[in-house]
Amino acid sequence: MELINNLALGLSTAGTLVNLMYCFIGVVLGTLIGVLPGIGPLATIAMLLPATYKMTDPTTALIMLAGIYYGAQYGGSTTAILVNLPGESSSVVTTLDGYQMARKGRAGAALAIAAIGSFIAGTVGTLMLAAFAPPLAEVAFKFGPAEYFSLMVLGLIGAVVLAHGSVLKALAMVVFGLLLGMVGTDVNSGVARFSFDVPELSDGIEFVAVAMGMFGFAEIILNLEQKEKREVFTSKVTNLFPRWDDFKVALPAILRGTGIGSLLGILPGGGAVLSSFASYAIEKKISKTPEEFGKGAIQGVAGPESANNAGAQMSFIPMLTLGIPTNPVMALMVAAMMIHNIQPGPQVMTSNPKLFWGLIVSMWIGNLMLVILNLPLIGLWVKLLSVPYRIMYPAILLFCCIGCYSINNNVFDVFMTIPFAILGYVFKKLDCEPAPMLLGFVLGKLMEEYLRRAMTISRGDPMVFFTRPLSATLLGLAFLLLIIVFLPAISKKREEAFAGDD
Repeated sequence: MELINNLALGLSTAGTLVNLMYCFIGVVLGTLIGVLPGIGPLATIAMLLPATYKMTDPTTALIMLAGIYYGAQYGGSTTAILVNLPGESSSVVTTLDGYQMARKGRAGAALAIAAIGSFIAGTVGTLMLAAFAPPLAEVAFKFGPAEYFSLMVLGLIGAVVLAHGSVLKALAMVVFGLLLGMVGTDVNSGVARFSFDVPELSDGIEFVAVAMGMFGFAEIILNLEQKEKREVFTSKVTNLFPRWDDFKVALPAILRGTGIGSLLGILPGGGAVLSSFASYAIEKKISKTPEEFGKGAIQGVAGPESANNAGAQMSFIPMLTLGIPTNPVMALMVAAMMIHNIQPGPQVMTSNPKLFWGLIVSMWIGNLMLVILNLPLIGLWVKLLSVPYRIMYPAILLFCCIGCYSINNNVFDVFMTIPFAILGYVFKKLDCEPAPMLLGFVLGKLMEEYLRRAMTISRGDPMVFFTRPLSATLLGLAFLLLIIVFLPAISKKREEAFAGDD
């Protein structure tokens, strides 16, 4: 009964004209940046953070930003199916079978199954978010500084474990992020650290500058290396309603993908990308005809597309209940809450229930908008895809620079994107994932704060992290994860999987 009352409160909040309008703007923008390769939800949300300053209601701002995130999961599938080019990283797997379906004249069926699967997954994800968030928030109230520090250690280790490729590279990226987070003035002593007598660095490195450079600009540079010639299926997008045979095969894959995404979306470093890869691997493994995968198997579209949307929705749970981001986009959502003087964590549910439940219900409304909008607008997205990338990227660069400048009205922040863009490009070439680094950067300051608080309370005794049962359990889990991932058999499989993805 309490859940129904909470959802009713959320509906009354999300259903206002202003919030519906911004939800619509968010999902349309999300679909657009999902369709266009080279700029993902991370760079877009970073650009739009300054716009949320003007919004008097933080709920409205978060509804729009969330719409961009899960809307991008829809848009990425359109490009993957029609052009064999994933607009979003979570849609990489969709290219394998979606594009082959388009080549066989079944682009309409592939796009429809992707949209239907995403809607079902989004609906289930929203219900699970509503059901599991309150009990998790209750547990979070029992956390002290030691528990929060240990939880963040577990989160960063989780990001390392779930990253592709070399564990050592992922660990190095996390440490690099933690070091970057230390730049600026020490809150306790007031001494500037690693600022190299540069006054602009006394407040630390701006998060948006790091995110823009590592993800936005670096992605543009990488896209410019790609060949301009693309085969876009403009004349074959017909028969948007799939056949009954397609439904019979796709529905179990949709349900499995939703379950996988719901589970992996909560994990640190998981979310949409990991969910889609895991779903595809499982669908291929349990299929009676695995040889069809990569040649136009509809399960290869239905499963991953459902998984990435469910994963995107469920990644909001740790952010809303614990105040801990599980991926870079959630880190930006935390920044958006802080802009409006809202401290992320379990107290949000009790101190601002309209925001909490309004955001959750808006996700279902946004998913409904997406499934209604996406299929009729396929013609528009196809026209956008025919625009040469050399014409699009200057506009993307301009908007990124405007967004970065407007955070603090400081040109220095724009210049700071240049070294991070170069670093992002180099990291990609060296097969180093930048996501663990960004999580380390975001969590670094919080980790230091909770570490110092715990040590102050215990009068300098480091055993406080091991004598408190919850803290010791979390650290034990982190240690266990590291041991498992360093096992020779596991390491070998990670390397093989990474080589296969490339």
